[in-house]
Amino acid sequence: MTLEQLRIFVAVAEREHLTQGARALNLTQSAVSSAITTLEARYATKLFDRIGRRIVLTEAGKLFMIEARAVLARAAAAETVLSDLSELARGSLALMASQTVANYWLPPLIQRFRREHPGITVSLALGNTETVSAAIHDGAADLGFIEGEVDDPALAMTEVDEDELIIVVPPGHPWAETPPVAAELSRGTWVLREPGSGTRAMFEAALPGLGVDADDLTVALELPSNEAICAAVASGAGATAISRLVAANAIAAGRLATVALPLPRRRFLALRHRERYLAKAAAAFLAFCQAG
Repeated sequence: MTLEQLRIFVAVAEREHLTQGARALNLTQSAVSSAITTLEARYATKLFDRIGRRIVLTEAGKLFMIEARAVLARAAAAETVLSDLSELARGSLALMASQTVANYWLPPLIQRFRREHPGITVSLALGNTETVSAAIHDGAADLGFIEGEVDDPALAMTEVDEDELIIVVPPGHPWAETPPVAAELSRGTWVLREPGSGTRAMFEAALPGLGVDADDLTVALELPSNEAICAAVASGAGATAISRLVAANAIAAGRLATVALPLPRRRFLALRHRERYLAKAAAAFLAFCQAG
């Protein structure tokens, strides 16, 4: 049984006339008659009585009419859903991002995207670079956003913005006045994000350029959030490397001071799985991010 057979049956049953049913569907009368005959033969059930030039539903036909209309209504609803999804009238978008991106870069973009596509429900989960890339690899999210590259050939990476990594210390710290040399960096006390975070990886990759080995650093605290890092440094726990986006308000308020040591800029990257279908909502959001 096909949807086309159901449509033909309902059109004929509603009009109680083969010719009128065929005309309504823009089909030949022979095609309509053949579809009805095939249904009756396939299920060994008479659906219409032929009375003179008219046809009327049998009792079986009346019961079948109820179900046929329900099936066609569900099919029409399914077509509407697909149409809405293709036009971004409705749908959902699951994002996962590392903390700096999720807390400071993505929120205004999500808000603007929702204003343009109010029917799209957007969810955002937080992780570090490792957990975000794992989520995209496993299909747990549509798009991921991280602050450093990952080595996974299954993932496609698209640059969407740049970020500046800076070293900050508490006010009055000697490094705020005179940038430290390599030996001082090694002797200093550090508060850093946990291993696996993009910020930590980027900072450690930059250390050889400053004449320092990452293993030589004295890491007093490893904390899982940027806000905890800033609070700890502001209270005198040590120095840290962090995104300027994260530290901007604390620097402006005088709770943190910058250290005049150059660190490389890092890229904000969007991740998607190369082999998984990129839904229209995800593709639209990715284009939205690239446009800024």
